[in-house]
Amino acid sequence: MSSELLAPAGTLEKLKWAVRYGADAVYFGAEFGSLRSFAGNFTFEDAKEGLEFLHANGKKGYVALNIYPFSHEYDEVINTAKRLDELGADAFIISDPGVLACLSTLKLNARLHISTQANTTSYQAAMAYKQMGAGRVNLARELSLEQIQAIGKELEGQIETEVFIHGSVCFSYSGRCAISDYLASHRANHGECKHPCRWNYALVEEKRPGEYLPVFEDEKGLYLFNSKELALFEFVPALIEAGVASFKIEGRMKSIHYIASVVSFYRQVLDGKVFSKDEGFELLNRVPNRGYSAGFMKGAVGPEDYEIHEAVSKSNSIFVGNVLERKAGDKCVLEVRNKVHAGETLEVLTPDGKLSQTALAKPLVTEIGDEVDFANNSQFVLLENELPAYAILRRVGS
Repeated sequence: MSSELLAPAGTLEKLKWAVRYGADAVYFGAEFGSLRSFAGNFTFEDAKEGLEFLHANGKKGYVALNIYPFSHEYDEVINTAKRLDELGADAFIISDPGVLACLSTLKLNARLHISTQANTTSYQAAMAYKQMGAGRVNLARELSLEQIQAIGKELEGQIETEVFIHGSVCFSYSGRCAISDYLASHRANHGECKHPCRWNYALVEEKRPGEYLPVFEDEKGLYLFNSKELALFEFVPALIEAGVASFKIEGRMKSIHYIASVVSFYRQVLDGKVFSKDEGFELLNRVPNRGYSAGFMKGAVGPEDYEIHEAVSKSNSIFVGNVLERKAGDKCVLEVRNKVHAGETLEVLTPDGKLSQTALAKPLVTEIGDEVDFANNSQFVLLENELPAYAILRRVGS
């Protein structure tokens, strides 16, 4: 079985972009039960349309039901699972052992997958989940490559494994964090995390109230817990050899630009294309990020794996627009997502992962026929060059 590329989708639109750019499967949340309450999430109608789209394209759809519910919420979790199972969900992503026990008795068509929130760090735990009815387990981000290899040998032919290879990382142990509960009154393990680990902090001495003391040479303060983002493209061949069945990308709250850029990059990696470290980071820096790290893959993390300037993205480009499916006569229509200028040259990313350049007309012509020197967000302009639907346009080097 070839390894699966599993992409995030916070909305129905993002689900379709993930498929266009090479995902084998997509995971999303329903309106209840997901650990991303602010991602947009899917109504049952959205889920039906999304799953039909996925299956029509030979792809799979997994639904996150990975909150840690209170006792009175179990009925809603179970009813949500039943409804989504009827709509054709291919799997449910679960953290709570009580939810796993309940769903495993329902004779669902969907498989049961164990979430990263379950903190699976051993083959013994994975086998326990198998005995409870799970078909796949997401291994904790805190594992090294060596540990994953050892676990893979023990689990071969027993239960599938899944590993996060890209995206934001919670500072706490696989996301089991209570800081949001304390500082923002939002329960992280109910999908409401406000990411206080990425807020700006300073040190105050007890007898000097109001004096904010720097703890390093920076006037902006300290991001105490803010880790860099995960980027494990160099480790993919070794993880495939270790038997990992699915490679997961974080980002249900990220943009379509992120989905297109990151999914297409890892599609090429999984298909065997080799990028040097510099080449890989150059492409991944096309999207906003806080710097990249290999996390625990080489063992323990160090100071270099944490990012001080959270507000300063490492991106070397600006996403300016995307080509729509519809046309105006014989011309492509660009949906402007930022600001574009007449005559400028932009980089183009197409769903096959290829990069090229295109020069905008001068003056620009809007969809309604106006000639303009620039166009802003939410406007539509016509392109002189033929580009495929879903192509991404961005300004590189900004």
